[in-house]
Amino acid sequence: MSGAQGGQGGQGPQVPDAVVRRRSRFSLIWLIPIVAGAIAIYLVVTTLASQGPLITLRFNTASGISAQQTQVTHKAVSLGMVEDINLSGDLRSVLVHVRMNSQGAKVLTDHARFWVVRPRLSTGNISGLETLVSGAYIEVDPGTPGGAPKRDFVGLEEPPGMRSDEPGRPYTVIASRLGSIGPGAPVFYRDVTVGEVLNYDLGNGLGPVTINLFVRKPFDRFVHQNTHFWNASGVSVNFGAQGLHVELASIQAILSGGIAFETPHLHGEAAESAPDTRFTLYDNKADADAAGFNRKIPFVTYFTSSVSGLSRGSPVEVFGIQIGTVTDVHLILDDATAAIHARVSYELQPDRVFPSQQVNRDSDPAVVTSALVRKGMRAVLESSSFLTGQKAISLEFVAGAPPGDIGHEGEALVMPSQGGGLDNITTTLSDITTKLDRIPFDEIGRNLNAALASISHTVSGPDVRNALQRLSETLTDVQHLVRHTDQNLQPVLQRLPRISADLQQAVSKANAALGEGGYGGNSDFQRGVARVLDQVNDAARSIRLLADFLDRHPEALIRGRTAQAAER
Repeated sequence: MSGAQGGQGGQGPQVPDAVVRRRSRFSLIWLIPIVAGAIAIYLVVTTLASQGPLITLRFNTASGISAQQTQVTHKAVSLGMVEDINLSGDLRSVLVHVRMNSQGAKVLTDHARFWVVRPRLSTGNISGLETLVSGAYIEVDPGTPGGAPKRDFVGLEEPPGMRSDEPGRPYTVIASRLGSIGPGAPVFYRDVTVGEVLNYDLGNGLGPVTINLFVRKPFDRFVHQNTHFWNASGVSVNFGAQGLHVELASIQAILSGGIAFETPHLHGEAAESAPDTRFTLYDNKADADAAGFNRKIPFVTYFTSSVSGLSRGSPVEVFGIQIGTVTDVHLILDDATAAIHARVSYELQPDRVFPSQQVNRDSDPAVVTSALVRKGMRAVLESSSFLTGQKAISLEFVAGAPPGDIGHEGEALVMPSQGGGLDNITTTLSDITTKLDRIPFDEIGRNLNAALASISHTVSGPDVRNALQRLSETLTDVQHLVRHTDQNLQPVLQRLPRISADLQQAVSKANAALGEGGYGGNSDFQRGVARVLDQVNDAARSIRLLADFLDRHPEALIRGRTAQAAER
């Protein structure tokens, strides 16, 4: 009012009218909580979106597993984290709760398998050494696609031998016994490790053992329908006809066992075997090789001597070359004769030694074998090793073998047997011993003792002593007579040559007288005188011979002319 009046009274400054302005309700400081909230919401949504389901794994033990530390991985990619570990209600196992992420949710099917990767040292392999630094973790194998969703799993206590993404093929082999083969044992092809044993199943415990194995690519293309598998475990030592034979597998096979396979060359071009094909597991490579000969002729032979050292798998030889294998040895009781025989079954495989082009597959084995038996072929037991006592069957042509022919037992041919080798010698010695036992040596000894006693009594008797004394006296008389005769005959022997000479001279003079008398050469008188003179001449020659003989053998006058004296 005063201002107005002053303005009106005097010209003073004018005051503008007051202007009222409204203050803004939004402040920039509110941006901070808004942004923080948005970030929080984003993180929550992102976390919930990336977080997968919660699953439960059941293990026998929680060794190596830690809550909030142990991860679940596949090919080194994290798929989840262990949240907590609890004991099961029955206290027999542990329950591991794992929070999977969004990627891990894709593998949660009934085909998935979980196991703990930790350091493992066994006879089969060594694995998980990298966890000594990084710590244990849980590995998952998703399995084949198409499984049903699942949240509860039973973890594996051992790593599986085959992964779902590993190329290769599984197979099954049937064995009579497991031996040292176990899960993780190697599978060999020409001494190269190409796979491993997955597991085995004993079934009801009475039948064969089923072994599942896996062969990796590209080696699975070597498995065909005619492929042969055999047990290649450990060290094989064999004393045979060829001496000491030792087969040493790899160190891993020695520790954990192993299986080897091979395809015969004749079947190398056959089609590859499909997965899960079943094969027979042979005890050794020799049995596997024998199985590769398709043509097998069954034979049977009965032996009456010991077959100790002959067993299933023993060789059957012809001229020292194996041509077959023994399949069975057992005893047979013949009710009709109450005799026991050893029945030996074996198979001949001509393809072992004869090339296919030399073997006439259309020929009847019975006809060929019958012809060989008629020529003397027999089955003989021979010792293949004197050190171990192992024996083999040898098909030989026995000289002087009795006539024989083959028999038939179903499809098998019955080959006659013949003793041979040490058994034949033993049998002969046994027969000699039996015959010697039949000689009554005791009775002969008693008779000899009685005879000797009688001879001793007779010799020591007076008659024998008197006879010997008289014989001695007689020999003394004979010696005296010989000496006396020799002395008396000396003059006679000295005169015999002179008598012979006189007779010869008389004959000469008679011939001369006859010639001078003029008697004709053809007269009877002359012929008679000539005969007399010839006789006188012969007499003179005989006297000379007698004198010469008596001069050399004067004892002939007493003992006569002996053969030795005549030769002299």
